[in-house]
Amino acid sequence: MKPHKLNSDLTTSRLLPKGFNKRKFTVTYAVTTNPYFQEIQNLSKTQCLANTSWPQIDKIRGWMVSAETATFMKWGGLGVIATELPEAFNKCFGPQGENLTVVTPLYIGNTGKKKTELIGDKYIGAEHKEIELTKIRTIDVPFMSEKNTLTKYKVDIYTGHFGNCDYIFLSNDRFFNIDPHKDNPPAQDGCYIKNKYGINEVERFAFFSKSVYVLIKNICAEKITEIECPNVIIANDWHSGALSGLFKYFTTAQVENKTMDATLAEKIKALPVVHIAHHLGYQGWDYENTAKILNSLYEDRAAVVFKNAKAIKNSNPRATNTLIVHDCYNQASCNFHLADKVVTVSKNYLEEVSKELGFGFDFRDILKIRKDHRDFFGIVNGYEKKLISPNQEKITAVNKYFGDTDFKTFDENHLEGKLHNKEEFIKLISKIATDKDYKQKVIPLVDIYKFEDISKVIKNAEKTPIVCATSRLVEQKGYDVAAQAILNLSKKYKDAQIEYPVFILGGAGDINYFEMLTKLKDKVAEINPQIARRIFVFHGYKDEFAYAIQLASDFYMMPCRFEPCGLTQMEAMAKGALPVAMSTGGLVDTIEDGVDGFRTEAFFCNNRKVYGNNLTAQRLKNNENAYTETLDKALSTFYDAPNLINAMKKNAMRKDFSWDVENGSVYKYHNLLSTGHL
Repeated sequence: MKPHKLNSDLTTSRLLPKGFNKRKFTVTYAVTTNPYFQEIQNLSKTQCLANTSWPQIDKIRGWMVSAETATFMKWGGLGVIATELPEAFNKCFGPQGENLTVVTPLYIGNTGKKKTELIGDKYIGAEHKEIELTKIRTIDVPFMSEKNTLTKYKVDIYTGHFGNCDYIFLSNDRFFNIDPHKDNPPAQDGCYIKNKYGINEVERFAFFSKSVYVLIKNICAEKITEIECPNVIIANDWHSGALSGLFKYFTTAQVENKTMDATLAEKIKALPVVHIAHHLGYQGWDYENTAKILNSLYEDRAAVVFKNAKAIKNSNPRATNTLIVHDCYNQASCNFHLADKVVTVSKNYLEEVSKELGFGFDFRDILKIRKDHRDFFGIVNGYEKKLISPNQEKITAVNKYFGDTDFKTFDENHLEGKLHNKEEFIKLISKIATDKDYKQKVIPLVDIYKFEDISKVIKNAEKTPIVCATSRLVEQKGYDVAAQAILNLSKKYKDAQIEYPVFILGGAGDINYFEMLTKLKDKVAEINPQIARRIFVFHGYKDEFAYAIQLASDFYMMPCRFEPCGLTQMEAMAKGALPVAMSTGGLVDTIEDGVDGFRTEAFFCNNRKVYGNNLTAQRLKNNENAYTETLDKALSTFYDAPNLINAMKKNAMRKDFSWDVENGSVYKYHNLLSTGHL
């Protein structure tokens, strides 16, 4: 069947027909003399070529619009940045009258892992933090119902203060409920759950974006005066990816239709949007609800906006319309095309996503254009050092939890505690292996595989490298690459007269990776049972257990297929565990090879060299070989040059990734928000 143009009903009707995307079609853009439609058609080109001027901002009054916060609903690194960047910003610039306010949903419900509730004026978030709230107003947010009719949903606006930050919470019982649906996929949890009303995460965050837009509209129209209008918006990843389209497309289309005052529209359009992209693999796709979400966002202007939402010309036929990719609604797409500035979370990841299809996906060409026009920036995520360094309060709590452990604090000037912690951990892991009741008490929800008592086997803990990997069991983290490297080195070391390494591998996530790791232990047992008994494989997560592992470990394995910024390596370095990492993303920006960690000499994506020189790439051929070589280098250095390892540990612990250190990331964000440039 030949692709056909959008039919006349689609282009002239006010709403997009249900299922319009479920047949082969091409989007054509008619030549128009209508200045409003011309503006919409040219907007992507204008934005991506940086043909707009940044507004004069003397004092920043910004909003961080984020679906996650580390304070109240955390699932990953984007929640950390949503809390820590505003905290650091307000600490540094608050005294001069500047501030960032966090805008986030007020989630209610219990997923089984995450529980939130509003009791009177007190909100208790999923991370067990409490905040006193004041209800400001209720707004009406038009959105399509399950019966496919445009419905005005009530959204309550609350404000509160926590730490150094003001918060604005948006509350709606239907969209921000997190009680799980019976058909909720097992991997979905927290704010990503399919809830009891059948709302998935893409529809939820489209509603979130629409709610923010309606709130901004009410403030700009002076219908809400209790909240100050922001002068810059930070959209934290794909969850708020619809904002630029609402601010720029929707307002223009309403002015054309005489349903919005032109002065009000200009106020909203003038608000600059800075989009922060974390991992580009997460974009907010929703094929089934494409028409429903677009109609929800753009209401009776949906068809007009869609047929004029022309993407900047590029070589990718899948990305010719800013609102969909190929035939599917894509929440990130609009901000990538229309945001005033785009930021990603490390300089090296910026290079990867603007060069490689395997990283930039459908947006590689657009991001390259933005980069070439100095409209795309890489700023490494910060991480408050005081939160991740070994500290007495946390270590005391860990010792209390395990009952009879004696982990000690240490710092870069006193590494004796690190060796002591290795000895303590060897005793702990051996007790877990031999005492079933104790195991059930301390890590009841963690599955273990053939744990063995090594307390009598290890004669000298100082000369025994402890190597760990405690990230999520997902494809990104490269556990299969780690397993192959361990298997390769087991063959090399099988007859060596050394204290064999202790490997602790596991985490929450995909059961298939746990099963793969169990097979690794069995394969190594066939080569050398003495090496295999030092391989500890587990499935699940317990914070005290993970913390104890890092306190004891000499090395932290990060054979990642991608890592836009990475926070785990920062946590490990702060505890004197040297990262052994793939040279990808933020790992390149944060780990200095041979100084405070080890990185591969080459890195490959889809069989293409992404990092390293050509000769090295030809020699290594793939990531498995590159990582095996690097892990071997780290272990050989441990055995042959222990003084160098200790010096590297000190270097790693001295590193400070805090937002507000001299020339830290918070100052880069301040420059960007103030001037539009770093």
